[in-house]
Parts: sequence; structure tokens; C-alpha cells
Amino acid sequence: MMTQTQADTLAAHWLTAWNQHDLSQILAHYADGIEFTSPFVVALQHQADGSLHGKAALAEYFAQGLAKYPDLTFQLHHILAGVNSVTLVYTSVNGLLAAEVMEVNAESLICRVQAHYCGF
Repeated sequence: MMTQTQADTLAAHWLTAWNQHDLSQILAHYADGIEFTSPFVVALQHQADGSLHGKAALAEYFAQGLAKYPDLTFQLHHILAGVNSVTLVYTSVNGLLAAEVMEVNAESLICRVQAHYCGF
């Protein structure tokens, strides 16, 4: 079970890394075997199922996103703790409302993500 304190800590570090555009710190939150699904994967990588597998693929995708959106800043609204997961609700690129459901493994690394956007 993830406590609210653990969820808050993960969210704070994750958000700081993204807002600083620090790719190595962003990637430090993810497990090597990450499974990542997002509508932006479809848009940026033209991957029909919207899914990426593995940290190397995620690094390439995140680098592409940071280059495409040089003014990217996330504004956090809610942190929802779950059983071995956290959901972050935030304002994303282009003012999109986003929610990311992040599952974490035994090492507290993000191992699966489902990203959702309102108005994508």
C-alpha cells in the first residue's frame, strides 16, 4: 500500500524533474521494464497502440517531448494514493488537463503508466 506521504514525495520529485527538464532525473523514477501508454505516444511516435516498453524507448520519447515543448511546465492539482500506485492530476502541455496512473514496484520505481488527457 502506498501512503499519502510516499505518493506526495514521489509526485514532488517527479514534478521537479519535469519542470527542470532534467531527463536523467525524470528517468530515475522509472523501472527498466517500464510499460508506458499515452495518447502522446500515438501523436509523437506514431505508435498506433500508444505504448512504449523499456527505459530506452521511454528515454527517446521523453527527449522528443522535451524538444518539441521547450516551455513545458506541469502544474500539479491532485495526488491520489492507491495500492502500489499513485494518480497525479495536473495541467500538462498546451493547457491540457492530465491524469497519470502510475504503478510502482517493490523498489518504489514506476513500472507501468496509463496517461489520460481531457481535450487531447
